[in-house]
Amino acid sequence: MKKSFFTLMYLLLMALTEPVHAALEVFACEPEWAALTKELAANKVNIYTATNALQDPHFVEARPSLIAKARRAQLVVCTGAELELAWLPLILRESGNVNATLGKPGYFEASTYVHMLETPARLDRALGDLHALGNPHIHLDAHNFFPIAKALAARLVELDPANTAFYLSRLQAFTQGWQTAITRWEKQAAPLKGQPYVAQHQAYSYMNAWLGLKQVAVLEPKPGMEPSVSHLSQVIVQLQQSPAKMVVRSAYQNPKPSKWIAERAHIPEVILPFSVGATESSKDLFGLFDDTIARLLAGMTSN
Repeated sequence: MKKSFFTLMYLLLMALTEPVHAALEVFACEPEWAALTKELAANKVNIYTATNALQDPHFVEARPSLIAKARRAQLVVCTGAELELAWLPLILRESGNVNATLGKPGYFEASTYVHMLETPARLDRALGDLHALGNPHIHLDAHNFFPIAKALAARLVELDPANTAFYLSRLQAFTQGWQTAITRWEKQAAPLKGQPYVAQHQAYSYMNAWLGLKQVAVLEPKPGMEPSVSHLSQVIVQLQQSPAKMVVRSAYQNPKPSKWIAERAHIPEVILPFSVGATESSKDLFGLFDDTIARLLAGMTSN
């Protein structure tokens, strides 16, 4: 009895003195990267997401709370390609977190690992909010998550080598599940190929390239510029020559332009979640694409 008591006390003492492996603190700029990090790291990380799916990721206030979160972050995961140019550099500079800077292990830009579309031949502010490195909305092509996930898992391993086997196992499981999902999505989305539509913002280029949708007009006269009634009237004239099946906007965008076009062109307005969490059905990465494709198919068939 005495031996059992001392054995129990010894095991309890060992448990209390064994060092606890703290979870990595992650600062994700957008919900899609928070979701991907969660897929790869599960409970090995604490994730703070700087924006939500109902915010325009181009324009975010550099609040003190964001600076405080960035200061504590061991890993910052963002899109890059100047998507966060208006707010992230200020947050990182004010945070004083030297490890969360370009070139350091604590800073990860997803756009570095994919082929960028629409890189401008010349930069001119008169042309609107152009991104010098190309269209930053890379997450709307599901194939882009393969190289990004691989690189992000490698970064997690670099920062937290004690959990290497865990991260690599999660990466393998995600990759297999994602490939299965892509096969399903591409089969479901086959009727969308070649279908003409109008976009409110130039946000869907990667989706177009992946699913074969045909974008025939954009409501914004220049990237980031709200359209006037005069410009929208010109779009109506354009649609008389090149009809569209639907007008598409992201959940975070001003609904007025797309509704105006939908009413006058007699086409449905389709609201896409754009990022994780914008709708009840888009609570994770898989749900984001399930819901996006379902909404596009519904819009096409309701015309």
